[in-house]
Amino acid sequence: MQYVYVLRSKKDKQLYVGCTYDVKKRLYEHNGNRVPATSYRGPFEVIYYEAYRNKYDAFFREKWLKTGWGRRYLRKALHSTMKNLGG
Repeated sequence: MQYVYVLRSKKDKQLYVGCTYDVKKRLYEHNGNRVPATSYRGPFEVIYYEAYRNKYDAFFREKWLKTGWGRRYLRKALHSTMKNLGG
């Protein structure tokens, strides 16, 4: 399975969207400053993920979630989660 995941930075409350085969391992990498794109924004928590059988579908979804439409979708879909987390 391939996963599209959404992380929330506990530091700046911003979201990060990524794609991986192993969400737990990837979260460990993000929190261990092993990912250059997020090394200054940790720690992170996983707030959402989707599973795909095909990596191409997952990458397409990741790309879409990084657009303005995708970000609006996430904020709307995760409204209660973000509210409870103070974001």
